[in-house]
Amino acid sequence: MIALLPAPNALLNTEQAATFLNLSPTTLTTWRVRRSDGPPYVRIGRAVRYRLDDLQRWLDAQTHRSTAEY
Repeated sequence: MIALLPAPNALLNTEQAATFLNLSPTTLTTWRVRRSDGPPYVRIGRAVRYRLDDLQRWLDAQTHRSTAEY
């Protein structure tokens, strides 16, 4: 069965975003609290959401071809 992908501007909760990035939800929470270089997020009241297209752009920016790039 083929899973349908959400729209690029879809808002994902922390668990969904973590699944997309193959990370734990705790990692995303920690990054929100302690790091400024994690993926961007949207705060709606107390709810935290991630735009799918923001996650993809952030993931693309993390792509390197060599350890010499650091």
